[in-house]
Parts: sequence; structure tokens; C-alpha cells
Amino acid sequence: MKNLKKILALACALVMVLALVACSSSDSMTIESGKLIMSTNASFPPYEMTTDDGGYEGIDVEIAGKIAEKLGLELVIDDMDFDSALLAVQQNKSDIVMAGVTVNDDRLLVMDFSTSYAKGEQVVIVKEGSDVTMDNLGEHMIGCQRGTTGYIYASYPPEDGGYGEDHVVAYDNGASAVQALMNGQVDCVIIDNAPAAEYVKANPGLTLLEGTWVEEEYAIGFNKGNTELFNAVNKALEELIADGTVQQIIDKYITAN
Repeated sequence: MKNLKKILALACALVMVLALVACSSSDSMTIESGKLIMSTNASFPPYEMTTDDGGYEGIDVEIAGKIAEKLGLELVIDDMDFDSALLAVQQNKSDIVMAGVTVNDDRLLVMDFSTSYAKGEQVVIVKEGSDVTMDNLGEHMIGCQRGTTGYIYASYPPEDGGYGEDHVVAYDNGASAVQALMNGQVDCVIIDNAPAAEYVKANPGLTLLEGTWVEEEYAIGFNKGNTELFNAVNKALEELIADGTVQQIIDKYITAN
């Protein structure tokens, strides 16, 4: 009888430990239990943008929604400027950042990144009839979205392949940079090809220079060391890539010419 009581006691203790571990695991995976908080900059069509009713839509929004669904979580979108979106995940104020985020060496020092889910190209928007070319960008004023790789690369000194900070003006978002171009405050805008096409389509008198300025890959950013969340989200993302869901979402927003 004593042995039976010991066995039952041990069994109960084991159940309690397992329950605590499971609870701790679930609670620690995201910063708010039951929710997947995504920081973004919702002025980057077609990856993230606002709707007329105050909601959000776009490639990143739909992919994040599918990931949250797989994990049994509610997707919560926190819209802010691009720099703040990157900082939010580093400061544990969001679980993930998706905003057409490119993986580069500097960001790898402060964030972890998922498998790449889309390819991007940096292109150059100019006014129709402009004398700006890919070869003489460094002779003109360039508008970029603050914190983006376009801004970072263009700001490098000429000896490092850029044009120098004196030739680059930073704006809070792509729309502001494009507006500055239309107002004659800058001579061109360097931005990703998908939103560039949207801005050109929406603003008569603008066009794209032929060719690609830089090619990149987009991925989901995480706070460094959040292994459990990283593994869960990355597994869900890879499943969505493998079954064609991610490509279907991309094709919904970006039509091949």
C-alpha cells in the first residue's frame, strides 16, 4: 500500500510538472498569450497597407495570418514607422516584424531571421523625361524610406559603393519620399520594385528606370534568442511555402507582366 501511495504521489507530481512546463512553454512563446503581435509599416504596398475600414491587407499580412492560424494564435498588427517596427521586435514589444524586411549582416547582429519567403528588387523612380540614370545617381538627390536597405546602401560613401549621406534624404515612408519627388524636393526615389510599381501606377508623370539597383530577399525578423517562437513560426512558414500557399498570396497581389 505504501508503495502504491508513493507511485501515485510521484505520478501526480509528474503530471503537475508537465502541466507547468506546457503552460510555461505556451506563455513564453509569445509576449502576450494567445496572440502573435506583428510590427510593421503599413505603407508598403502590396506587402502591407491599410484598408478603407482601418484594417490591414497585403502579402505580409496574409502570410502572417496563415502562420498565426497554424499556431492557434490571433494575429495582432501594430503599425508604425519602419525603424520603430524593427526596434519593436528587438525590444520584445512585438513577436515578429514583417515589413518587406531584407536580411543583411547588420540586422543579423541584432535579430534572427526566418527562411526567406519572397525576393525583392530595389529600383529607381524618376519623373518622366528626367536626366537621372542608373549611372549618374550620385550626382542627384535621392529620396529613400528611413531605415531601409535602400537608404543604408545609398548613404554609404562612394568608396563603399554608395553615394554619400549628402545625396540621400530620409523619409518616414515610401509615400512621403514619392511625394517629395513629385514636389521637386528630390530627383529620384530608391525603393522596392513592388511598391514602386504601385506608386508609379497611382501617380501619372512618374516612371521607373530600366534595370535593378539591388536584389534582396525578404524574411520574418525575431528578437534574437527567442528560439521557441522562431522554430514554431519558421516551421509554419516553411509548410506554407511547401504547399504553395505563400506563392498563391504573392500571385494575388503581384501579377507577372
